[in-house]
Amino acid sequence: MTTAAAGSPRTYQVRTYGCQMNVHDSERISGLLEQAGYVRAPQADDTPDIVVFNTCAVRENADNRLYGNLGHLRPVKDKHPGMQIAVGGCLAQKDRGEIVRRAPWVDVVFGTHNIGALPVLLERARHNAAAEVEILESLDVFPSTLPTRRESTYAGWVSISVGCNNTCTFCIVPSLRGKEKDRRPGDILSEVRALVDEGVLEVTLLGQNVNSYGVEFGDRYAFGKLLRATGEIDGLERVRFTSPHPKDFTDDVIAAMAETPNVCHSLHMPLQSGSDDVLKAMRRSYRSERYLGIIEKVRAAMPDAAITTDIIVGFPGETEADFQRTLDVVREARFSSAFTFQYSQRPGTPAATMDGQLPKPVVQERYERLIAAVEEISWAENKRLVGEPVEVLVAVGEGRKDERTGRLSGRARDGRLVHFDAGSFAGSIRPGDIVHTTVTYAAPHHLNADGAPLSHRRTRAGDAAEAGRSPRTPGVLLGLPTIGAPAVAPAPTGGCAAH
Repeated sequence: MTTAAAGSPRTYQVRTYGCQMNVHDSERISGLLEQAGYVRAPQADDTPDIVVFNTCAVRENADNRLYGNLGHLRPVKDKHPGMQIAVGGCLAQKDRGEIVRRAPWVDVVFGTHNIGALPVLLERARHNAAAEVEILESLDVFPSTLPTRRESTYAGWVSISVGCNNTCTFCIVPSLRGKEKDRRPGDILSEVRALVDEGVLEVTLLGQNVNSYGVEFGDRYAFGKLLRATGEIDGLERVRFTSPHPKDFTDDVIAAMAETPNVCHSLHMPLQSGSDDVLKAMRRSYRSERYLGIIEKVRAAMPDAAITTDIIVGFPGETEADFQRTLDVVREARFSSAFTFQYSQRPGTPAATMDGQLPKPVVQERYERLIAAVEEISWAENKRLVGEPVEVLVAVGEGRKDERTGRLSGRARDGRLVHFDAGSFAGSIRPGDIVHTTVTYAAPHHLNADGAPLSHRRTRAGDAAEAGRSPRTPGVLLGLPTIGAPAVAPAPTGGCAAH
C-alpha cells in the first residue's frame, strides 16, 4: 500500500533528467521534502508515496520521455491511493498546464523559479483532491536559501548564479531559467566552507555561464577573484566549474586557474560549432579563432590541462564545408572528450523556424564522423598519460564493470575517469579517499591503473561514506550544516548548462 501508515512519514523518490543544474536542484528538492518530514524511499521501491520528476527541456525527446514515464506510473498510482506525482524543472516551466491536460493523474506542476513551494503544493493537492499548477515568471527565492540533501560525501555542487543573459538561437534555457542572478561572493564561500567542514574535498561551481559571474554587481573580474578565494579555504582540495562561455573568458581566469593550487586544470568550454557562419547563425558572439586562442592560452599556462567541450551537429543551414570546419577545430583543439549532440528543434527558439533544417540521415552521418574524430583524438591524448602518476579521488558508481573486474574507480585531478586496482589496499579504500597510482592503459573514455597503488590516504569524506552519512546543508548558512539522517518530523497533515 502506498499510503503511509498512520504516524509514519511518507516516502519519496526524485527522478532527474538533464544537466548538473538539475542534479543540484534535485538535491534541494530532496532537502525540502526531508525538512517537511518525508523520507527517501529505497531505490528498489516502485511504489513510493511521492514521485518527483525534475525535467529537462533542452533535447527534443525530453517531452516523449516524460510523458512515457508518466504513462507507466498511471496504473501504479491507480492501485495505490494516496500516491502523488509531481513534475518540476524546465519542461514543467515550458509546458505548464499542458502537463495536467495530457496526464491528468499528475498532482503537482511547479517551475524552475519556485522549487521551494513543492511541499506546500503537495499538501494543497492532497487536501483539495485536485492538481496544483504553480509556475512563476521570475525567481521566488535564490535556490541556495533552500535546504539541500547532498548526494555525495566527497564532492558538492555550489551554485554561483542562476539564469542566463545570452540569446543563443538554439537554446530554450534563458526563457525557462530567466535572466542571470548572481550570488554574493561571501554567500558562496560560506557554503563552500560549510561543505568542507563536513569533509567534502571537491566543489564544482555551477552557473549557466559561470565566467559572466559578477555582471549583476558590476565586476567583470569577479569570477577570477572567486576562484582565487577558494584557494584560501583549508581542506578544499579540488575546485571545478561549469560551464564558461568563450565570449566572457578573460585572461585573469586563466591566471587564477594556473596560480590557485586547488583549482583543477580541467576546463569544459562549449564550442558548439567550428564554422564562423554557423556560430553567427547560432548567435554565439565569438568565432573559431577566438575560441582556439583561448585554448592556446590555457595550454601555455597549464600544459597538463584537460579540455572538454560541447558540439552540435546539423544546425539549420550547416553545409558540408561548415561541418568540415568543425572537424578542423576539433583536431586543432585536441579535446580530451566532447559531449556531442544532434541538433533538435525546440519550439520557442529562433532556430526552430530557420530555413535549412537538415534531413535526419545527413545529420546522423555527420554525427558519426564527428564521434569518430573525437574518439581518435581523445584516445591519442589519453595514451600520452600511460606510465604517468595520477591522483584519484575515489568515487561511487563511476565504473560500471568494477564489480566484475575487481577494480575501483574515481576521477583524476584533470577530470579523467580512472579505473584502478586496489592491490594491498583492497577492502580499506572508501569513496572519498585519495589514491595515487600509475596509468597502465588508455582507452578513449577512461584510463586504467592496474599496478599496485603508490599510496592511499584516508579522508573525512571516506569516513562519512563508510558510516553512510551525507552532508545536508541548511538553506541559510548561519552555522555549520548537520550531517547524517535528520530526525523524523511529524507526517504532514491534511524538485544546460552548457552554453
